[in-house]
Amino acid sequence: MSNRRRSQRVLLRIPVVVITLGADKQPVPEETHTAVVSAHGGLIYLKTKVSVGQLLTIKNPATREEQPCRVTFLNPLQAGTSEVGIEFMKPSPTFWQVAFPPADWTPSELRMIGDNC
Repeated sequence: MSNRRRSQRVLLRIPVVVITLGADKQPVPEETHTAVVSAHGGLIYLKTKVSVGQLLTIKNPATREEQPCRVTFLNPLQAGTSEVGIEFMKPSPTFWQVAFPPADWTPSELRMIGDNC
């Protein structure tokens, strides 16, 4: 069994707006931030109660771009906040406005670069 991810993850705090549908089917926005991002989604913090498999929309306020996504992971934390893993419905490597490391990048390469500084 392979432990490889589909795309590189980057630890990065980016402000986002998450839009869920309320009980009345009206959009409910929540301003929050990411903890981890990738071309396929990310890890965010939410106070709004969500469930695995739920569809929602994430908006990047810097670019105003929106992406539909679904909840893939849920870890309740303290004070009513949860870590929420999200997956884009279609990969979107430009959504976060960051350059991801190449797929073959490893932490050992960072050490080699640091040795040459």
